[in-house]
Amino acid sequence: MAKITKILIKNLFGISEFEADSKSIELLGGNGTGKTSVLDAIRLALTNRSSRDCIVKRGETEGEIIIETDSGLTITRKPRTNKTDYKSIKQNGKEVQSPEAFLSEIFSELQLNPVAFINMDSKEQNRIILDLIEYHWDLNTIKEWFGEIPQGVDYQKHILEVLQQIAAEDGFYFQQRQNINRDIRNKKAFIEEIMKELPENFNAAKWEAYDLQEIHSKIEKARQHNAQIEKAETLKANYDNKIRGFQSIKELEEQRLLKGLQEREGELKADIAKLQEMLNSAQKELNSLNDVCSDKKAVIEANYEKQVAQFNEELKAFEPYLQQQKINIVPLQEEAAEALKMKQQLPQYNKMLAMNNELAELQADSDEYTRKIELARTLPATILAEANMPLGEMSIDGDQVLIKKPNGDLPISNLSEGEKLDLCVDIALKNKTGLQIVLIDGVEKLSPINRQHLYDRCKASGLQFIATRTTDDNELTVVEL
Repeated sequence: MAKITKILIKNLFGISEFEADSKSIELLGGNGTGKTSVLDAIRLALTNRSSRDCIVKRGETEGEIIIETDSGLTITRKPRTNKTDYKSIKQNGKEVQSPEAFLSEIFSELQLNPVAFINMDSKEQNRIILDLIEYHWDLNTIKEWFGEIPQGVDYQKHILEVLQQIAAEDGFYFQQRQNINRDIRNKKAFIEEIMKELPENFNAAKWEAYDLQEIHSKIEKARQHNAQIEKAETLKANYDNKIRGFQSIKELEEQRLLKGLQEREGELKADIAKLQEMLNSAQKELNSLNDVCSDKKAVIEANYEKQVAQFNEELKAFEPYLQQQKINIVPLQEEAAEALKMKQQLPQYNKMLAMNNELAELQADSDEYTRKIELARTLPATILAEANMPLGEMSIDGDQVLIKKPNGDLPISNLSEGEKLDLCVDIALKNKTGLQIVLIDGVEKLSPINRQHLYDRCKASGLQFIATRTTDDNELTVVEL
């Protein structure tokens, strides 16, 4: 444990000069007498930070703070107004590498202002305690754990808070898993609807390969075959009627011919009586009428014979069909109708298969998010087992620090003022190689009992402390304790 042996402050804030040694002291005085300035100067030396705008005393160009410890550490800072600040952090006379990082290891935030700590809200108190848990990690660590850098996480937080955000119900992983599970439920419901619409024992492979064109070709050939048979049967059944029809046409034409000849004969005889001079010509024509009649009758007979012969030829061509049986196309038509119906189901079936594949992928994604969420929930236990804890008597529940007490583990917000002050002292003592000092600003805010308990505890533990207490005095008074 390192103890401060010398503190020298010059021209910082409102202080012209102040010096102290290893003793614990209480700074008394009214507002503006420089009590808090002493503590702010020490904090500046340790952290290189200040909440004040003016660090160097007004009218001066350079201030100085020197802190020396019994472990050989010397801290010198000289803030300047007209040039770069001076800084020297030495250990046993040698400049320390990475000085700010080195200094951050020898004290905790609680040592610099425990009174402010007890007045913070529980969220800020938990943050400060969590920051004291030493566990080295970076974004590469996160990537090794989760295979990626999860979205929607504040990586400036402590690792335990980071993991809590990753596993939180409003976190990216949880929300993504929720969305995926909703898609899974919707797709399963849609698949069930498709299954209800599909025929029982639906054979997709069979109907996918079924050739509708082939069955329709068979049906068309059967229809043509049956049509030939029907035509042959019709021709056969109408044979006598057809021949009678031809005969009636023949007789009608003969009657027309005979009637015409008779009419012409009458006309010619009349002409002979009237036109004797044309007798010879008319007689000649009369004599030739029989020959004309025979010729035309021969033509009519020939037409008749030709029509009969043509019909017989047509009938002869269809005679083979008269010996054949008609094909029953009803089964083929039913098969084609069934095939068409089944093929119409294939798009829905294929859609169902695609959804099943999507379901498998979605389930894998959901399982992976579950794995990562569970990992984020279980890693804190691993981290706490490996981390350097600021206190042995503490545990973590999510982002809440629990302090072990006889009546059970309590959150910081449930601790009394005195217990919170003890917590600050315990944390300071835990760092065996750290700086053993506590800065207590505004002890008048504590109850007399708690103030005295804090002083006694620090003394008993070997902790140096510098406290400030506001009084009605106009001058700064230093009291050794």
